[in-house]
Amino acid sequence: MGAVTRALALVGLGWAATGVTIAVLPGVSARSGWDVLVVAVAVGLLGAVLRPALAGLLAWIGWAGVVAGWLAAQALIVYLVLELSPGIHLDGFWPAFWAAWIAATLMSLGLWVVTAGQPGVVTRHLIRAHRRWRRDVTRTRAPGLVMIQIDGLSAPLARWAVEAGNLPTLAGWLRAGHTLTEWHARLPATTPASQAGLLHGASDQVPAFRWYEKDSGRLIVTNRPADAALVERRCAGALLADGGVSVSNVFSGGAPISLLTMSTVRGGRRPDRYVSAYLLDPFGLTRSLVLTVGEIVKELYQARRRRLRGVEPRIGRDWGYVLLRGATNVLLRHLNLALVAEHMMRGAPAIYCDFVDYDEIAHHAGPFRPEALASLEGVDAVLATLAEVARAAPRPYRFVVLSDHGQSQGATFAQRFGLRFEDLVDQLTAGEVVAPEEDEQEGRARVLRAGLTPTSGAGPDEAEVARPEIVVAASGNLALIYLARVAGRATLEEIEERHPKLVDGLVAHPGVGWVMARSRRDGPVVLGRGGRRLLDGDRVEGADPLAGFGPHAADDLRRHDGLAHTGDLLVNSLWEPATGEVAAFEELIGCHGGLGGWQDRPLLIHPREWPVPAGLTGADAVHDLLRAWLDNEGNIPCAAGSPTPEHPSASKSSSTSPSGR
Repeated sequence: MGAVTRALALVGLGWAATGVTIAVLPGVSARSGWDVLVVAVAVGLLGAVLRPALAGLLAWIGWAGVVAGWLAAQALIVYLVLELSPGIHLDGFWPAFWAAWIAATLMSLGLWVVTAGQPGVVTRHLIRAHRRWRRDVTRTRAPGLVMIQIDGLSAPLARWAVEAGNLPTLAGWLRAGHTLTEWHARLPATTPASQAGLLHGASDQVPAFRWYEKDSGRLIVTNRPADAALVERRCAGALLADGGVSVSNVFSGGAPISLLTMSTVRGGRRPDRYVSAYLLDPFGLTRSLVLTVGEIVKELYQARRRRLRGVEPRIGRDWGYVLLRGATNVLLRHLNLALVAEHMMRGAPAIYCDFVDYDEIAHHAGPFRPEALASLEGVDAVLATLAEVARAAPRPYRFVVLSDHGQSQGATFAQRFGLRFEDLVDQLTAGEVVAPEEDEQEGRARVLRAGLTPTSGAGPDEAEVARPEIVVAASGNLALIYLARVAGRATLEEIEERHPKLVDGLVAHPGVGWVMARSRRDGPVVLGRGGRRLLDGDRVEGADPLAGFGPHAADDLRRHDGLAHTGDLLVNSLWEPATGEVAAFEELIGCHGGLGGWQDRPLLIHPREWPVPAGLTGADAVHDLLRAWLDNEGNIPCAAGSPTPEHPSASKSSSTSPSGR
């Protein structure tokens, strides 16, 4: 009876949406309400029959076919039904075109109102849309693993959100058989560094979000597809190589299927079928666009409320961010959900997907603000949907939820001191200073465009720059400074000889917490206003400049000193013990990349029986755990009551590895 009720509700919504459209749109009219009902039912049935075939055909034709299909396919269906319905008067194609879009928008709004708080409606649609894979894929008892990354979520904040009731799905999993483990993200605490470790076991290939390579004179920015691909070629390990799927990541993990992933995006090729299917699906792009508009309105209201209440710290949230929030917090989330669900229904042995919603909003609003926490609720709802999809999948699935780093909050360096960090460096050197300004969010927009459009794939290889005197590459509250015309790593003595005011000026500035350089005599040394710390031998002279920056600070800096492309100088912002705030060198209220606060405290949520060593340190160590779990999944029992599907094998794991490994 429930299914009949749901079907009748959908028919009723379609009837109402079609009736309102015909009533307000010139060029189309109906003789009676029953004729409108016939049109609504016919459009729904004809669309359900034709859309799967259209999606495959348009993807085969190419991007022109996909774009034309998105704009016209629904309109053609509506046109045929209206033209052939005896009780309908239609004045040509264009009224039908606009009727299709208006009705689809009204239908999406109606579904949002009727199904608010009922994720089961979306779940049933996802399962129904991918039922063909259930017929084509052989069922297996070998478990698969779904790894969901909540970008930027710190373990302390996650614990608070669970206890506050913001994350009911995760709370249920933790009560039923999962556990939350905090791990330490080594410097730099950024998505590219952590994903190089998580997916490839090679976090040492990424010294920051952006850096300069002296040997080639190349500025590497990891949200450029060409640069991400370059870094991935340097990574040896591959978590997802054995039949896995990468969705919406920086690196692919060697997955044979890689979707919306920065390192594998390419322009000018034929579109993937999922793009065509998503554009034509009434639960796809049309619904997402309607909800995206709602997200934009919500952002405008929240930003205005912050201004009126005088909430500090805060930054201006321009239209670029407003639109990008709508895209990442709705469109990209929905697309990620659809892709993960599809490949679960295909029986993929391993899936890794990064949801960037929280990280995106936290950068601009702050990691603890209500709008950032609300985005976590959206990701939590995604987890609930995927757990339902798992029950219909051809293999049992286990879930791991993890983050790549946390975030720390504070007014920016420029807000506090009236000048940008690179301007300070310029004042202290009177030299030619280059500082890249492209931010993390621009890269996310680029990869989304590349997944949905034909012309913005890898993009131009624009990383080559002329050799300036000094390059400043800031990542959150960490800055790498390079003397670009000095071959190899410039020593502290060389820097002081060429720019006598630079090091002392940085150390003395109130916005700087510490500066690290390599001394010709003492090796790596961390300099602060009241003393210094010699990392070789771990000797402190005077006040320890790393006091308050966490128990891993010295070890992280020793490691970073040995990375291939670390800066000649590493500069970390201040950290205020009273407020827990840092000062980003970028215009971000929530930041990560350096030391101070919760930015290096990500989480790992996993079945309780899976062994995790105490003091888990570094993304490479988490990679080793994930690899071990994938290789030995069949020998590890399910956690009692854990969110695994109702499947014949749920209580008895196979003794063999998953197929395809």
